[in-house]
Amino acid sequence: MQLKLFIVTIVLQYLATAAAYYKTKPNFVQTCLKSDPDFEDCSKVAVQQLFNALGPGLPEIDLPPIDPLNIPKIRILQGDGPVNVNAALDNVVVTGFGHTEVLLSQVDDKTYDFYTKVRVPKIRIEGIYDLKGKILLIPLVGSGRCWFEPSNMTIDIVSDVKLYEKDGFPFFNVTKVHVKYNIGGLKLHMSNLFDGISSLEDSTNAYLNANWRPVSESLRPILSKTIEDILLGFMRQIFHNLPANFMIEDVKTHLLNKKAID
Repeated sequence: MQLKLFIVTIVLQYLATAAAYYKTKPNFVQTCLKSDPDFEDCSKVAVQQLFNALGPGLPEIDLPPIDPLNIPKIRILQGDGPVNVNAALDNVVVTGFGHTEVLLSQVDDKTYDFYTKVRVPKIRIEGIYDLKGKILLIPLVGSGRCWFEPSNMTIDIVSDVKLYEKDGFPFFNVTKVHVKYNIGGLKLHMSNLFDGISSLEDSTNAYLNANWRPVSESLRPILSKTIEDILLGFMRQIFHNLPANFMIEDVKTHLLNKKAID
């Protein structure tokens, strides 16, 4: 069946912050030359250093830690197909992104779009859920604590990028993020399903875990969009505050958009 409606809204606290950008290159940034034949190797190391710095957060630009990452609310609405869900996750805590391993980093010669491939050994998503719907045609109703643990996840990230100028500095504006991923396993648990009827709750959780592959495929649109929004949030925050020439020294300034980006 066709997917008729799918909305994920993530309210990230750091998107509302405004901070002074780096005017001198911070020590966690490695500068590469796009003209260097070894650019991809240099870029891979540079992006790894950036992820390592993002883990504990960068308070100087009001960027909180991404590990753990606190998200006030995730709203999910999806109709038809194997997943039919009207749900909300509140007080969400995501852990694991601090252990991101960068496998590949490429930058388009003309557009500066990023292509990045990373591996995350394990991500854990915890929160308070309120759910009415179905997964794999199983009716699910409940509210309470839940957690999801995708493991051995590889993520292909394509970031749409525009160059713009601010105070004489070039900056990357990441306008959109596209994600494809594969996982090696998925564990999950939802408490208080079916008003706390323990036999139904236990059997449903056991069934979903035993059938994690089709469950994962059913949840793929939801997880993909959630990861895209998380990545877009902190990528926009870091690159709006980190001049592009700190990362790529020979960035082509003739591509700059003179209009500042908010």
